[in-house]
Amino acid sequence: MTSLFSTFRTRIEKRAAYRRTLRELRAAPLDVRLDLDIAGDEKAVARSAIYG
Repeated sequence: MTSLFSTFRTRIEKRAAYRRTLRELRAAPLDVRLDLDIAGDEKAVARSAIYG
């Protein structure tokens, strides 16, 4: 039962990290996102950064 709660907590923590990363990427100025070639692809970049 402990591993179930641990897994659930880990999923919640990763989801929070994903949302935080996505928010930060979207808050970056457009010219920075264009330079990094992530403009319009912020969700995929955040997903890759958090979930691998």
